[in-house]
Amino acid sequence: MKQLLSFFICLGVLLFWSSCRNDFEFSQSTGNLEFARDTVYLDTVFTNIGSSTYNLKVYNRSDDDIVIPTIQLENGTNSFYRMNVDGTTGLEGAQEGKFFEDIELLANDSLFIFIETTIDIESLSASDTQFLYTDRILFDSGSNQQGIDLVTLVKDAVFIYPNRDATTEIIETLTFDVDGDGSPDETTLQGRFLEDTELTFTNEKPYVIYGYAGVGAGQTLTMEAGTRVYFHSESGIIITNSGTLNINGALSTDQDLLENEVILEGDRLEPLFTDVPGQWGTIWLFNGSENNTINYATIKNATIGILSEGNQDATEPKLTISNSQIYNSSSFGILGRATSITGENVVINNSGQSSFAGTAGGRYNFTHSTIANYWNSSFRQFPSLLLNDFILQSDGSVVTNSLEEANFTNCIIYGNDNPEFILEQEGDDFNFKFTNCLLRFDSDNLEGTTNYNFDDILFYENNRFNQNPSFEDAFENLMRISDDSGANGRALSLIPAGTDILGNIRGDGVEPDCGAYESIVFED
Repeated sequence: MKQLLSFFICLGVLLFWSSCRNDFEFSQSTGNLEFARDTVYLDTVFTNIGSSTYNLKVYNRSDDDIVIPTIQLENGTNSFYRMNVDGTTGLEGAQEGKFFEDIELLANDSLFIFIETTIDIESLSASDTQFLYTDRILFDSGSNQQGIDLVTLVKDAVFIYPNRDATTEIIETLTFDVDGDGSPDETTLQGRFLEDTELTFTNEKPYVIYGYAGVGAGQTLTMEAGTRVYFHSESGIIITNSGTLNINGALSTDQDLLENEVILEGDRLEPLFTDVPGQWGTIWLFNGSENNTINYATIKNATIGILSEGNQDATEPKLTISNSQIYNSSSFGILGRATSITGENVVINNSGQSSFAGTAGGRYNFTHSTIANYWNSSFRQFPSLLLNDFILQSDGSVVTNSLEEANFTNCIIYGNDNPEFILEQEGDDFNFKFTNCLLRFDSDNLEGTTNYNFDDILFYENNRFNQNPSFEDAFENLMRISDDSGANGRALSLIPAGTDILGNIRGDGVEPDCGAYESIVFED
């Protein structure tokens, strides 16, 4: 009985209190809304590709509950933007996502507006210079009207993607000779081979690739200076048997601008994704591809920057790479498997495993390169540089293959772990040499053991160990070295002297420096 009486007393109090409330009586907005920002930048999108979702927070700082009569896009139903206001999509039909009525907002409360866009660049008027598209979100009307600007840069692009069967909706996959028996094999790689008219990438428009773009037998994919290539998730380029990749970037006239470099990265253009690893697959130089060259390229945010397989005894290196940078690979920067690679002025940094791995033997020759790893996103198992001469089979057995040569001259091999190079030998032929390099290696367990006798000039000559390379900011991929770097004046003078990755003359009257960059004096 007492419990029942207490219930009715509480109920009466609640009814009395609620009947006295007047804060559920909403008054009209007076144009005093406040906003988290006055412009919403939706960054850059490709034509006909949907943007990420952006948000705007709207505040009612007053002590009154208010109702906003209308929230709408200034361009109305013709707007390329669409909105969601606190979980609602607005009026149905053509106005959905464009027009909202009687939005209630409690005193000292806030609401979220979510904005997206998909823009057809061909529909933009001539007045939209530089493909800049704008609109406004309008709150209320008349003297109480307030507005927030919306701004998006739209890029036209060449889209390369596999076909989808109209009946089965199965996406096309690549078919080529995988096992080398001369017969085509169907793979699980979604993608298609490039047509003859698609084998030259220019700087006129960016290229957006879905799936793997394949280069077939006897064909050459050429990327001209200034080309920009954007890869969707799990996409990349594969150069198959007798195919060739030539990336022909050039030195930019302004070191702070990359207008002449070829840049390959993911297709998420928002600033949040600028340095996110693993956004796309790899540049895959498949067994049998030949005479691949990369000059003045930046490859970033891949799973493996470059995967090169086979052909270690080819007359010319399978891959010649120069004046190029590879950053933010979630696995390896360059992964070689029984292959042949020559590199000069190469910079590799921030890799989830090794920045450079020459595995299952092969031939590798690098000069004036910076092979570093300052990965800090997770634990990494391998050092900046990994060399081995074997393949571990699924049954646990080991198959070896000769490491015919692995020469590193005037290089920096460093990172935020220790040691930063590991040499794993299982077979009899394991040939390597480090000459005039700055190396990070401080391991009492390994030093002096097989392959780590640093006094043996057959393998190590005139190297410096564990001296700070003084990178500008290695965690931000700024890999220039300062005038007090441990790499200063340590390089072997070569004839001709050549230039560094920025075009500066090596040495220029003094002893040259190790790595891809000649040192400079950093400004405070």
